[in-house]
Amino acid sequence: MIYSRFIKRGIDFSVSLVALLVLSPIILVLTVLLALSNNGKPFFFQRRPGKNEKIFTIIKFKTMNDKKDEQGNLLPDMQRITKVGKFVRGVSLDELLQLVNVLKGEMSIVGPRPLLVAYLPLYNSEQAKRHNVKPGITGWAQVNGRNAISWEEKFSLDVWYVSNISFVTDLKILIKTVQKVLQRDGISASEDQTMERFMGTKG
Repeated sequence: MIYSRFIKRGIDFSVSLVALLVLSPIILVLTVLLALSNNGKPFFFQRRPGKNEKIFTIIKFKTMNDKKDEQGNLLPDMQRITKVGKFVRGVSLDELLQLVNVLKGEMSIVGPRPLLVAYLPLYNSEQAKRHNVKPGITGWAQVNGRNAISWEEKFSLDVWYVSNISFVTDLKILIKTVQKVLQRDGISASEDQTMERFMGTKG
């Protein structure tokens, strides 16, 4: 309880600030490359629900262009990923700018991933508990199957994390995240771009 209420925020702020400073050259290079490949739009902004379902604007590197079909609908995700964007995702750097959200206090380094606002009315009372804490850049579900598991399994893992937050748990998640990134084990794929949309729990 002391960790989640007081210590965790201090660690988040310190780590995100240092990381942004250290990684600023990489961020600058990626910004330029993505601006060139995305018609001057290197960043992706989207409204997402945070702690207590409070809406905030998440920031990511923009890895897909905005090409549309003849009807004006966006083309499928895999047809819109740019070459630079594919590389950025492949080395798990598309989520890097979320350190800004962590610095602002909207997110944590570790926590349930912030999903789409449209999913809010679809959660049952148990699944909604994932919003009792700040969303994270990485989380328990991300290191335990991510897109290889169902939405229901993912939410169950999120709720488990909410009930078991501790420094040791967060450290374990961070270590597993680094391992998966180095192994390029699907940790960089965005839930709302690679999985079917969550339509609510059946039954």
